[in-house]
Amino acid sequence: MKEKIAFVTGANKGIGFGIAKHLGQSGWQVIIGARDEQRAEKAISELKSAGIDVLGWVNIELRDLASIEQAAKEIQKKYAGLSLLVNNAGIPGDMSVDTEHTELSDIKETLDVNFVGTFVLTKALIPLLTKNEGRIANVTVPSEISPYWHPLAYVASKAAQNAMMGVMAIELQQAGTPLEVFSIHPGPTTTDLNGNMTLPGFHDIETVGEKFAELINDGQNHQGEFIELYPIVKED
Repeated sequence: MKEKIAFVTGANKGIGFGIAKHLGQSGWQVIIGARDEQRAEKAISELKSAGIDVLGWVNIELRDLASIEQAAKEIQKKYAGLSLLVNNAGIPGDMSVDTEHTELSDIKETLDVNFVGTFVLTKALIPLLTKNEGRIANVTVPSEISPYWHPLAYVASKAAQNAMMGVMAIELQQAGTPLEVFSIHPGPTTTDLNGNMTLPGFHDIETVGEKFAELINDGQNHQGEFIELYPIVKED
């Protein structure tokens, strides 16, 4: 029987924490990906108090290619049964400016973390996940531009991530590779990333984490799909 071991990046807080918690409550063993030891240990303590089987944490900084390489090696060595990678970690970029006032440095930094870092980690773990007939789930947003919310750096970085998922899915299908990749859009969620914004149509971390885990555990093949847990609602 395939081991149910999940590595969730950015799992020390926000949506990543909610995902780790509800995967754990549904029978998964979880590995926490985080940048800071103190925050990681705090999250682990809270998760264990909730009865979650936390195998440990891996230090990973997605803007640092050496850090990603080291993290991948650690996972391959310690957690050979890994069967689910949740690419959740990311940065918001400057969400307060329009395109005209967006700095090139902000575009580059956001792409480096949300797309390049995610790509490098995913690529490094493909052999292990393929061996275990595993899955890759990317936490992202639609590539289609919403008239209500469209910060350029963030949307562009996630559109690139969506393109990576789509290309990978086709290649895996054509090659008959036993690895599944898909993207999940949580919908508007109150987190640190958006300054803990609460508006009509927003959901909390617990709600999103629970629905995410239900999707992972539904027994269906989601190869190449873009799944919206809670679509962005139209503003009045």
